[in-house]
Amino acid sequence: MINILLCGNDKVFDGFLTTMLSILKRNESKETFTFYIYTMDVSYINPKYEILNDYMADILDRTAKKYNKDNKVIKIDVIDLYKKEFANSPNENCYASPYTLLRLFADIVPNMPDKLIYLDIDLIVNRDIKLLWDIDVSNYEYAAARDQYGKFLIKPNYINAGVLLFNLKKMKETKILEKARQLIKTKKLVFADQSALIRSTTKRKMLPQRFNCQAMLTKRCVIRHFSKRLYWLPYPHVENIKQWHIDKVHYKLKYHQFDDVLNEYLAIKNTYFKED
Repeated sequence: MINILLCGNDKVFDGFLTTMLSILKRNESKETFTFYIYTMDVSYINPKYEILNDYMADILDRTAKKYNKDNKVIKIDVIDLYKKEFANSPNENCYASPYTLLRLFADIVPNMPDKLIYLDIDLIVNRDIKLLWDIDVSNYEYAAARDQYGKFLIKPNYINAGVLLFNLKKMKETKILEKARQLIKTKKLVFADQSALIRSTTKRKMLPQRFNCQAMLTKRCVIRHFSKRLYWLPYPHVENIKQWHIDKVHYKLKYHQFDDVLNEYLAIKNTYFKED
């Protein structure tokens, strides 16, 4: 069993579905999966911040079970934890959204497994994710790859927290997430949860860049992360192309390697959201 943690709301359903499909379709080892989804309704902050609803969660669960009847999607409403820990904190209106903070609850959400992979929802798995899962982190709190820009602009081992292999048992012992939550509550941080995690780290394992490819897609790339990217032509500019922006994936990035994932994504959307 491979355990995956995703966080977000109904507005990023496209990310949940495409990320999950890519994991399932690249699963050569025939492992079973449990997908944990932390979500909440914080529409009091922004009307767009509504919970991933039960209908959407059921579609994700049905999709997972299509590949293996033992796969499952577990939706977890963490609103009570969020209000207790982060309501009115300096980072509530952080650079992304409050949902980026939710991974910091992994040690206090009941019945979470000792080992799990945290993934942002703006990525596609290019090779079997078991390549990441099988990495030994028994002596580390977590494993992560370097950030594409941060490793040059901040420091060489500055990580990107979009792909994390958690040793949750060790993290509970060192109280890394508890320390990170305290920082979120008390200090305004540039990258909120990522900054808090980095500052609270005792011991981490550095992953090869192929586990979090933010700029280029190669054959060895395990995970392609569709984060913001700097382009130099026809003039210096930043674009934020996500995997569900299919036309841009095809014509701007020239990627067709994920068409099997994206075609199934479109078929599922057409089946369950015809009114759209």
